[in-house]
Amino acid sequence: MSASEAAPFAKTGGLADVMGALPAALAELGHHVAIVIPRYRAISLDGFDRVYDHLPVWLAGVSHRTEIFARQERGVTVFLVDCPPLYDRNGLYFSEGVDYADNHVRFAVLSRATLEIARRLFRPQILHCHDWQSALAIIYLHSTLSRDPTFLGLRTVFTVHNLGYQGRFARPALEEAGLDMSVFHPGALEFHGDMNLLKGGICFADAITTVSKGYARDIQTPEFGFGLDGLLRERSYALRGILNGADYSQWDPETDRLLPANYSARKLEGKLRCKQALLEEFGLPQEDMRRPLLGIVSRFTAQKGFDLLEEISEELAGEELCLVALGEGEPRYEDLFRGLAERHPGTVGVRIAYDNRLAHLIEAGADMFLMPSRYEPCGLNQIYSLRYGTVPIVRATGGLDDTVDTSTGFKFSEYSGAALMAAVRAALDVYANQDRWRALMRRGMAKDFSWKTSAAEYSALYASLLDRA
Repeated sequence: MSASEAAPFAKTGGLADVMGALPAALAELGHHVAIVIPRYRAISLDGFDRVYDHLPVWLAGVSHRTEIFARQERGVTVFLVDCPPLYDRNGLYFSEGVDYADNHVRFAVLSRATLEIARRLFRPQILHCHDWQSALAIIYLHSTLSRDPTFLGLRTVFTVHNLGYQGRFARPALEEAGLDMSVFHPGALEFHGDMNLLKGGICFADAITTVSKGYARDIQTPEFGFGLDGLLRERSYALRGILNGADYSQWDPETDRLLPANYSARKLEGKLRCKQALLEEFGLPQEDMRRPLLGIVSRFTAQKGFDLLEEISEELAGEELCLVALGEGEPRYEDLFRGLAERHPGTVGVRIAYDNRLAHLIEAGADMFLMPSRYEPCGLNQIYSLRYGTVPIVRATGGLDDTVDTSTGFKFSEYSGAALMAAVRAALDVYANQDRWRALMRRGMAKDFSWKTSAAEYSALYASLLDRA
């Protein structure tokens, strides 16, 4: 597998969680698995061995010197591609809100290095690439390396985690990425005059997956297809949705070491201690223990539905509830939450940051978890919320629609502030009857969205590809 990030080494979002858990789940099923990611500045080499001193990667007549490090992690071989001029930077993709101008080169080097690792260090039957940052590995196999006997019989899988991020670059980036005009046409990488790497992965992969059945349907529509819905409908025979799993070794209230108290569906007392600690964390009064506590952990972007929250923010703050939010993102929405906290200091708390410990505390201490996304490929927080007895309130889209039903949470379909507010009020009505609320919690806590099921589906997909080889 090749990707731009993987937990616990480098993380900005759900892709890293998938890359941290799916390979390990496949290894438990007996697969021999390796992952390849860049060695960013923040990744320590402690525990890694240098396994290749000088692996040259040539692009457009330029040699990029790389070194390869490796270690075992949960039964998986982790390869780091070390190229300081490209990866020793602040942030993974951008700095101060601006994408690195050479991102196409940075991830072209990752893709070519992945293939060289497959040639020299780890000979796979399946190459599984994730999102546009590693799509070039598949594109190279169908262009510059199409006659290389090393890769005969190698089958490819391309997973789209979020179609909204496509890796679009101006046409000159084509040559800089080591490609030629043979792949720059509407049936391959060309997209409105630009090079589109995600499109290339979709065009050339033997199989395409996305991270929920609902999202696989959604992206074949103009509303959520981001201009690629026609291509996805054309390749629908190769497309399937496989729901992401939850890593319950990290996200389980019975064993979570980041919580002040553990609890289970049978013994919920620890959840009250977590709620108390969460109120303390945000400086909210302890008398608010009686109020329902609504939690948010998210990137603050329009995709996540925060324009709806902006629309109803004062109305929501006027309800008999408390609200805590953790995240960072677009300045508009960071300012939205700061403003709410300033105007309602006794009932609203915000932390503009990425904080894993606090994310766990919000999942455990909140009574309800809000995800009003415009679209959501899979979503993991609603799955974590179910396990933690924190009832999700979600928009019925993509993976949210697949994982939450009326027996475990609250959903709304129309993308409007009024529909969101109606769902919140429906939750508040049930919360007023604590017997009904605890029954709702326990049904959610009994759900199993572990990686074991998802890994078995990927295993079956790999086997079907090899049967056709």
